Amino acid sequence: MQRYRYDCEPGCPVVSTLQIIAGKWKAVLIYHLMHHTVLRFHDFHRLLPALQPRMLARQLHELEADGIIQKTIYPVMPPKTEYRLTDLGRSLEPIISEMAKWGQRYNEINPDLATN
Repeated sequence: MQRYRYDCEPGCPVVSTLQIIAGKWKAVLIYHLMHHTVLRFHDFHRLLPALQPRMLARQLHELEADGIIQKTIYPVMPPKTEYRLTDLGRSLEPIISEMAKWGQRYNEINPDLATN
């Protein structure tokens, strides 16, 4: 998978962070892994029913390629696949937690604009 790497000027590490967690679902997937430690594909689908399986697979693949999550496939029938945060992924916990806190405050201030 070819991904564009931004040529950040000094002082622009935000772009590097956004490159990893940008997208509608990546931060949400990380958030759920922070609270469940290990999840399987169907667990994500149960937690996020609006997320189409194809998009889920793509987002998980990108997070794995970026070293944020670890995918473990067990040789059983039917195949069992588990996802968990790597150490690098766990280092995003303060960022994702602050995003969740900010979103909670926003939803309280603007209940009519809150998304579900």
